[in-house]
Amino acid sequence: MNVYWRLLGFAKPIEKYAIPYFFYTLFHAIFNTLNFAMVIPIVNTLFDKTRVLEHVTEFPHFALNMEFFNNLVNYILYNYFGENYDVLDVLFLLAVFISLSAFLSNLFRYLGQWNIENMKINTLQKLRDRVYDNVIGLNVGYFSNERKGDIMAKITSDVGVVQFCITNTLQVAFREPFLILFYIFLMMKISLSLTVFSIVYLPIVALIIGSIVKRLRRSAKEAQENFGVMTSVLDESLSGIKVIKGYNAENYFKSKFHFIDATFSRISRSMARRQQMASPMSEFLGIVAAGGLLVFGGYLVLEESLSVGGFIAYLGAFTQLTRPIRSFMDAFSNINQGIAAGERVLNLLDTKNQIEEAPNAIKLTEFKDEIEFRDVHFAYDNSKEVICGVNFKVKKGETVALVGPSGGGKSTLSDLIPRFYDVTAGEILIDGRNIKEYTKESLHDQMSIVTQDTILFNDTIENNIRLGKQDATLAEIENAAKIANAHSFIMETEHGYQTNIGDRGMKLSGGQRQRLSIARAVLKNPDILILDEATSALDTESEKLVQEALNSLLKGRTSIVIAHRLSTIYNADKIFVIEQGRITEAGTHHELMEAKGTYCKLIEMQQMA
Repeated sequence: MNVYWRLLGFAKPIEKYAIPYFFYTLFHAIFNTLNFAMVIPIVNTLFDKTRVLEHVTEFPHFALNMEFFNNLVNYILYNYFGENYDVLDVLFLLAVFISLSAFLSNLFRYLGQWNIENMKINTLQKLRDRVYDNVIGLNVGYFSNERKGDIMAKITSDVGVVQFCITNTLQVAFREPFLILFYIFLMMKISLSLTVFSIVYLPIVALIIGSIVKRLRRSAKEAQENFGVMTSVLDESLSGIKVIKGYNAENYFKSKFHFIDATFSRISRSMARRQQMASPMSEFLGIVAAGGLLVFGGYLVLEESLSVGGFIAYLGAFTQLTRPIRSFMDAFSNINQGIAAGERVLNLLDTKNQIEEAPNAIKLTEFKDEIEFRDVHFAYDNSKEVICGVNFKVKKGETVALVGPSGGGKSTLSDLIPRFYDVTAGEILIDGRNIKEYTKESLHDQMSIVTQDTILFNDTIENNIRLGKQDATLAEIENAAKIANAHSFIMETEHGYQTNIGDRGMKLSGGQRQRLSIARAVLKNPDILILDEATSALDTESEKLVQEALNSLLKGRTSIVIAHRLSTIYNADKIFVIEQGRITEAGTHHELMEAKGTYCKLIEMQQMA
């Protein structure tokens, strides 16, 4: 139940909702029970006129029994109609009482439901926000090991299950016990012997339903995990639809999805069978008990130890008693599914960022001198090292190029500078300080990153460019777009800078997407620029225009460029050749060409191509 209480913790301040709900449900239970209490004088009026029509001239003393209600009715009738009232007057007045009681009962029921619904919505909003904030704050390496679809399922589907199953039990836990207690109190006042029979019987119902409920938790957790896998496959399928169709892999993905969907459906059917069994079983057992009460109660009426009105009211109260008990059972039969979903959500919420910030971290307000890699080693998840003792420096204002065969570790080196990952040994220093001594936010403020995989969002062109500088004016955005050679094609779109570019920028060509990404970096105007194959998606004409813009941007700026194309690295101040995680060559373009090593071979192969 620790999971349950943790989830309810998101309802704080819970007293804001719980105190009004307590009184709403209390009054709902009182007036709801009163409806059945009023059945007694109605029926007794029809079957025993003399007792009900007795004149009561003084207001009766308050007492929680049927005699008080009978005397109250007769007192009101006598003082309102005088001595000449008859049975129809009694029935009319009782009908007014019942209608008023029913109105008040349902009014307080509505107010209570609205109050608790407001609490549920606010609670789930807090939970979703907290989980999303935590996920966005996690280190990049976390997402390399997790299915994106499963994370999405936890934030959406699992949180929805929590709302339905967990917070619903809070509503039931407040409302139903009041109804149960008031119904039992009424039943005891009508007939103690009949109530003893009922109280002995009800735990038997609880045990039977409990045996069904306890089997649900394992299936619920399995179902939630399977749904996460299914969501992940769906996300991958939609993201890679061109590849799937291009390789005629539609049948493979269909089979994969159908298998996972069938497994999820099988588990869901098993859960539904047990869940749906609880309510009919309790209803059947309730009817069986009502049959027993009918025989026993009939005997008490014949023995004149119970009035006809009391017996009918008792049967009505008993049938109503089974409803809140059944709701109570149904709610807690679903709670296991909610707890299983809650465990997955809380596990995501409890996941910590592996890139920890030092408690006394300082802000990097300005980049002044140099970036230094000092005997840097790195391995993903403690596996084989991909960076093996790298040492180099990048002075302020220099452009350094990292080249080499694919898989050599170039992109990994660039990911270490903004602390997307932390080195496993050695250190990276900026202005003589280990980057771990700076706050991550201030570190990122000094950098712009343009990657080979262009990341754009389903938003307007303007909002995609201003991502790194939220207070930028439209004029600044347009200027950045012009430098990146993007302004002309932007103005040709339907709404210019207000054009929505679709999911992941799918409405644009690869070259256009890359130019928007470069415009985003230009607008931020950083001290340190990291370009990871930034021109790889451009055609020859676009590359030439963007390269001119980049050359202008790189002047006086510290840049780390990962590229194969000669046009990108020709003018670099230093070029490092990275092979199998090590620097094997270093120098300028001309120096490395004269050395006739790996760099020279790469350039010659490119020229031949």
